[in-house]
Amino acid sequence: MSFATLTTHREGAELLQRSLERGRLGHAYLLSAPRMAELEPLARALAAALNCEAPPRRAANGQPLDACDTCRSCRQIAADGHADVHWLRPESKTRQIRAESVRALLREVHMKPHGSGWKAAVIADADRMNETAANAFLKTLEEPPAKSVLLLLTAEPDRVLETIRSRCLRLNFGGGERPAFDTAQLAWLRELAGASAKAGDDLLARYRLLGSLLKELGILRKNIQDELTNRSPLQRYDDIEPELRERWEKELAAGIEAEYRRRRAEFLGALLWWLRDVWLCALGAAPERLTLPDLQEKSAVVAGHISPARAEANLESVQRTLRALHTNVQEALNLEVGLLRLRL
Repeated sequence: MSFATLTTHREGAELLQRSLERGRLGHAYLLSAPRMAELEPLARALAAALNCEAPPRRAANGQPLDACDTCRSCRQIAADGHADVHWLRPESKTRQIRAESVRALLREVHMKPHGSGWKAAVIADADRMNETAANAFLKTLEEPPAKSVLLLLTAEPDRVLETIRSRCLRLNFGGGERPAFDTAQLAWLRELAGASAKAGDDLLARYRLLGSLLKELGILRKNIQDELTNRSPLQRYDDIEPELRERWEKELAAGIEAEYRRRRAEFLGALLWWLRDVWLCALGAAPERLTLPDLQEKSAVVAGHISPARAEANLESVQRTLRALHTNVQEALNLEVGLLRLRL
């Protein structure tokens, strides 16, 4: 992944490249966007540029400005297998980033780079660091080792401790942009909007929608399992010690769960955007303010069934459901209660 191949947040790529060109790369960045998936390619592009063995562009100071995407280093970074680029994600079903994991990451950062490039540490969903983990991170944040960069990625920057935020350069992306929805999200929203727009929407229809939602989430989990399993070192090494195999298996299971929860939140976040459109329609807002113009007609019909106060209550209800999914509640039951609570 290089800066040249990024399809989103080109302004972020250009800013980072200007910093490289001027020799003013920050030691720590807090990158935020509505969707975590938008930030990871940017982090990989910076790590690749800093460690590329055959960069296509260099600044006058000799600093690489982009990556070639083909050298050994670039391929290793793309596969999350580079010795100097380390990723940390929420672990276990609680999706917490624990202090011991942060300390292990920082030990790697303080070691000298294996090659001639930089050490890069990327913390995805940095808002999931608890206070103990954040405090463990602070000392390195204040006194980072030479030729290292710390990248914190989050979709909820306000949940990151102020002591962390104040010590990072902050880049916020997508604040005024409409979110991008994938095919599965749009298909389910169309189904929901269509059923809700029909007069006399009944309980059986809601359960059919719940069934289709759980089916989509099952597909999502399977795709994540296949993706992370293929990238796991378990697939690359056969002759390993039982203790190491057990550790990698636990890390893989935790990684699958954490990534599923993150992408599930993104999937369900599309529901919030549609309910926002319904609320705006109930308030009589102009059509250009809607996030999903293709669903404008159905959104207006649904808005005609309910009051603005009820439309706002629907938004709050889904937000409570999403917050509950951050915990260990039973997924299907929580989604059932949340979907049946809506009044459309």
